[in-house]
Amino acid sequence: MANKKENKTAELFADYPNLYKTASSDDLKAAFAFAEEYKAFLDASKTEREFASNAVSSAKELGYKDIADVTKLKAGDKVYTSVKGKGFAAAVIGKRPVAEGFNILGAHIDSPRLDLKPNPIYEDRETVYFKTHYYGGIKKYQWTTIPLAIHGVVFTKDGKMHEICIGEKESDPVFYITDLLPHLGGDQMSKKASDFVPAEDLNVVIGGIPVKDKDTKEPYKAAVLKLLHKEYKITEKDFVSAEIEIVPATKARDLGFDRAYIAAYGHDDKVCAFPALRALLAQAKPERTCVTFLTDKEEIGSYANSGAQSVLYENFLMEILAKSMGGEDKFNMLTFRKALAGTKMLSTDVTTAFDPKYGNVFEERNTAFMSHGIKLEKYTGARGKSGSSEATGDFIAQITDIFSQNSIPWQTGELGKIDAGGGGTISCFMAKYGMDVIDCGIPVWSMHAPIEVISKIDLYYLYIAYKAFIENIK
Repeated sequence: MANKKENKTAELFADYPNLYKTASSDDLKAAFAFAEEYKAFLDASKTEREFASNAVSSAKELGYKDIADVTKLKAGDKVYTSVKGKGFAAAVIGKRPVAEGFNILGAHIDSPRLDLKPNPIYEDRETVYFKTHYYGGIKKYQWTTIPLAIHGVVFTKDGKMHEICIGEKESDPVFYITDLLPHLGGDQMSKKASDFVPAEDLNVVIGGIPVKDKDTKEPYKAAVLKLLHKEYKITEKDFVSAEIEIVPATKARDLGFDRAYIAAYGHDDKVCAFPALRALLAQAKPERTCVTFLTDKEEIGSYANSGAQSVLYENFLMEILAKSMGGEDKFNMLTFRKALAGTKMLSTDVTTAFDPKYGNVFEERNTAFMSHGIKLEKYTGARGKSGSSEATGDFIAQITDIFSQNSIPWQTGELGKIDAGGGGTISCFMAKYGMDVIDCGIPVWSMHAPIEVISKIDLYYLYIAYKAFIENIK
């Protein structure tokens, strides 16, 4: 009798167990298999351009058509669009009228990194460097003394786009930012961590052999320019039209003797973007029209024509509605606005995981723990909820009910202590349309570092959660 009372009492408490304790052997096997797929996709998609390109290829292989080539849409049709080559949107048309709204998964596919300045190449004391401008929130000192790779594209004056990827193959050279040796680093070590390495010192070593011509003013720089022109047909002026990113030259690796975790560059937010893409591609003929947005520029405010604030994503939804109604001449703006108001969305972005080494910045009762499942984040923002998009209680209840029906473990909380800092996602830009939206991702250790860490079991349940959401939310 006492045990029954204890069990009834236990049901009243919120319990978020470690999933490696509770998962079945089949779920563990599935989680580790899904992790291998993710690692392979991540290694091939370190930049937003690469991720968007690979997303397009994956969609086309499954019969998705460019929405620009479609005049009418019916239930079961699958369409996509590339957003300036750096974002992606895709949809599967549902059985119910599109005018009733969409079920959306929205992630971002850009990550903190180093970009090149418009005039990046210079020579100093017989060494050639790239000048960089860091992108997103980083700890600058973490980017020194690690092998780096160069990814991107250059548009030359003849109108051609040249793709560059150097540092990923075993036979490739890598690149490097030097740091001061500890023997001479007393003054440096006495500074604040934010001042260890000034932004203007994040200069990447790219060469050190001169041309043989004695009359050349900058022989080391000239040698690098000759190599670049020979391989890619680019000149120094072409760098102003280049989109070159410096990223860690490492592959996604299992972490720990038991391989419970994955250490990799770009988990934020590709660890959510990959299952969001996979969840959509698994749809055949859903009840409601399902959509996945993979956006750019989130790390710097979601601006530009490829960020979540771009009307190009809105245009994609408009085009779906118009073509599902029989053609663009049938489109009605009021109907579209009502469709947006009837839309349900998960803003699929990561959160921080409790780290006992830095426990003073967390409030343990309201934080996410690694391997305890996905995290529903009711609101984001900083301090007094500045910049927050707060989900309604009834929407959260809908989601948790779906998760319960599908045996999906979840946890909840905030980013950290109220006055310790904060952060935002794309949710606020979508909520302005009147749609219901909440942040739902998994916890990450060392977020925004060159190498971040996630749990394989969290990743697997994230995919299951995203799939259950777009298939069942109404």
